[in-house]
Amino acid sequence: MRIAVVDGQGGGVGKHIVEKLRKLLPEGTEILALGTNALATAQMLKAGANEGASGENAIVFNASRVDLIVGPVGIVVPHAMAGELTPRIAEAITQSPAPKLLLPLLRGKCELVGIRPEPLPHLIDELVDRVKEIIAVSGEKTSP
Repeated sequence: MRIAVVDGQGGGVGKHIVEKLRKLLPEGTEILALGTNALATAQMLKAGANEGASGENAIVFNASRVDLIVGPVGIVVPHAMAGELTPRIAEAITQSPAPKLLLPLLRGKCELVGIRPEPLPHLIDELVDRVKEIIAVSGEKTSP
């Protein structure tokens, strides 16, 4: 399984996601850090991603080449993350055939109604639990 973790700005959310995924997923799980900038990518690589790439073209190129995409919900909102999330990135992620697991974190003038406010560590725990479920189901489908 190849999982893309997408983040921008300082890469803090992506860093925490990668750390938790690396700790709790099977050893063969490949984690690709896709940052809107080099700092975000570097943070995710330090946290244990197998490889990383930065910038609009890297994210657009890789979005359709992974099995799962995770990150904050802003990765599908054009101009999110202080403008780092370009319309091309948002479009590539939303059009990717890969399932997306998105954390309900938005800044600015967007609000997700009906979502309970939870601390980031709790949200990441839920995300990782869901990734584990997806990996288990995909493993069952490929088993003889």
